[in-house]
Parts: sequence; structure tokens; C-alpha cells
Amino acid sequence: MTISSKMRLALKGGSMVRKMFEEGRELKAKFGENNVFDYSLGNPDLEPPEAFKTKIIELINENEKGTHGYMPNGGLDLVRRRLAGYLSKIHGESIGPEMVIMTVGAAGAINVALKAVVDPGDEVLVLAPFFMEYGFYADNHGAKIVVAGTDDHFRPDLEKISEAITEKTRALIVNSPNNPTGVVYTLEELRGIADVLREKSKKYSRELLLISDEPYRKIVFGGLEVPSVFNAYENSLVVTSFSKDLSLAGERIGYLCINPMIKGLNEFIGAATLANRILGFVNAPALAQRVVAELLEESVDIGIYQERVTTLARALRDIGYDLVDPQGTFYLFPKSPVEDDLAFIETLKKELILAVPGSGFSKPGYFRLSLCLDLDKINRSIDGFKRAYHASLAQ
Repeated sequence: MTISSKMRLALKGGSMVRKMFEEGRELKAKFGENNVFDYSLGNPDLEPPEAFKTKIIELINENEKGTHGYMPNGGLDLVRRRLAGYLSKIHGESIGPEMVIMTVGAAGAINVALKAVVDPGDEVLVLAPFFMEYGFYADNHGAKIVVAGTDDHFRPDLEKISEAITEKTRALIVNSPNNPTGVVYTLEELRGIADVLREKSKKYSRELLLISDEPYRKIVFGGLEVPSVFNAYENSLVVTSFSKDLSLAGERIGYLCINPMIKGLNEFIGAATLANRILGFVNAPALAQRVVAELLEESVDIGIYQERVTTLARALRDIGYDLVDPQGTFYLFPKSPVEDDLAFIETLKKELILAVPGSGFSKPGYFRLSLCLDLDKINRSIDGFKRAYHASLAQ
């Protein structure tokens, strides 16, 4: 069968995260799972809260008819009402249920948002380092990813953002708390970005959309609060999922929330709802919607992730690695001890440590560690990190 040239190119590039994940399966089969330290995939290893199991059993045992059938494309009315009330408190805005669209994860929400606003040839701006799938999502709708750099601490660089915006720019995706760095943007930083977007919107006579990708909003450390993008910029959306904070990555449930102050609110609601249908999602999974509606205040034990991050960050710094302390997520993004991050990943692999090169996030010279493995394994991997560090410097 002849496949499309676009897919042939995509297969060749692929995802470095998935590549490392597959290599990890081979190493585990050869050396034993307990002897391989897999920091590749951001696949939460914590079980969902007990309340999830209780609620899903309760829902399955209900005798109410029609609960597994088709529904409005935007999602179940009851679920959207509950989320709207919850989100109104989080964002300090009056959010109606029609402004919430239930989606197949955050990935589905981003694709819905882009389908609603971009035309072929448009540009979608992202800040490096960024989640590599954004490029595929933009390409799904005929748009092109444009990358703007951040500063040395992975904070937004307003000058670089401004320089990257052109007459073809349609949207900017920000991800805070950030994958892969763990950085959380401040309200001041978001307002700075908003000022740039307003200036460029006026210059090009085209409203620029700010999409805030927030699946790690609850996974923050030290009592930090994640500011609302709605308080910074009117033409904004929040896209998110329950994959990380409830460990429901495989259930594929998330939502898109529209800022009530966005220009052309009703038209955007209509476009996004239609996009949810015609992209083939039709609607988000019914059972998952009903479960998460009961768990809006729940999360896994964030303290477990914080202990893992703190433990490994301290150990890596003692060895000599240079890294920015994450404010959230379950990732570390250290600097490679050698310029060639791909070569260093191979050195780590000799120690049965699987990591993802920063090149995969458009940030060469770094590497990402996903701390979705228990503290015992993390501690047992530290000697391997030490040997890899000194072996690389000796080459």
C-alpha cells in the first residue's frame, strides 16, 4: 500500500519520546524491567485516586438508560455545568457551560481549537522547548509551527516572541506548568505576552489567539498557584486533560474552556463544537465525562512527584549537571554535559537509563527526564548518571 508523502516524512521523523519508549521495551526484555531506568515517557505511574474507582463502579452499576449513547457534540450538559462552575472559581470569570467543550484529551482540545481558527498557510507560534506533538497538530490543519526561543531559565522572551510573529501568525500556544522544563509562567509574564499579542493584532488587523495548554496545572510545588491566562488576555483558551493529575492518560478525557471575553464568542463556540464532531471525535467518552465531573477537586498525591523531583535534582546537581529547578510537573530538563545531546543519550543508554534528547523539544544540548518511576529506582539510577557524566567529559 502506498502511503502519503506527508506520512512517510512524519514516520521518518517520528517522536523521540516514543522512540525511546520502544527501545526501552527491548532493553527491559533483555535485562529485566527492574534493571532498566526508563525516564522516557510522561506516563503517570501513580494509580488514580480511590474516589475514581469508587465512582466508576457506581456509574457502571446504575440502571439509567441512554447513558452510553450519543450526546451533544460539546459534551454532556450536566458535566459542562459542573465544570463551568468549577472553572469560574479557578479563573475568576463567569464561565457558562456553553463555553466548555469536552474533548478527547488535551490533544483533542488543541486540534479542535486549531481547526476552529487556522487556515492553510497560517502559522502557530510555540516557545522552545515545547511538546513536540504541537508540530503535528498544526500540520493536521495546514498550518506551520514557528518557534520562538526562551531565556536561559526557560522564561518567555517577549522580544523573541514579537520578532517571530508575522502577518501569517494565527495563534500562540503556551504550556505552563511546562513540559519539559517544569517552569510556571507568572501572571506578569502572561500579561507581557498579552501586550505583544495585542500590539501585533493591531498591526496585522488580525486577532491573535492565545492557547494555554494546562494538563499539569495541579502538579505544582511549594504551594505555588498557577495564574489564569484569562486574567491576562481576552482572546484566550484553556485546553487541558485529566491525564496527569488524575492519572487517566489512557481514558482520553479533557476539555477546552473559552474565555468569556473572547471576540466573537458565539461564533467560536459554534466553530469549536463543529470541529469536535467533524475531526472524528464526535464527542468525548461518555463514561469518562461522568466520572471526572465528580472528581474536579481530586488529584493524585502531588507530594510523591515533588519528592522524586527534589531527590533527583539534588543528586544530579551534586554530580555536576546544570539544571533549572522545576516549579511543577514530574520532569527534569538538565543540560547535557556535552554539546551533542543525542550522543549523551546513547551514553546514558549504556547505563540502562532512558532519557529523551532536548533536540526533540527544539532545545538541543539538554535532555528530559520523566520521573514516572518509583523512588527506589531513581536512587538506584544515580550511579549510572554519575558514570555517564564523567564518561562523556572524558571523551
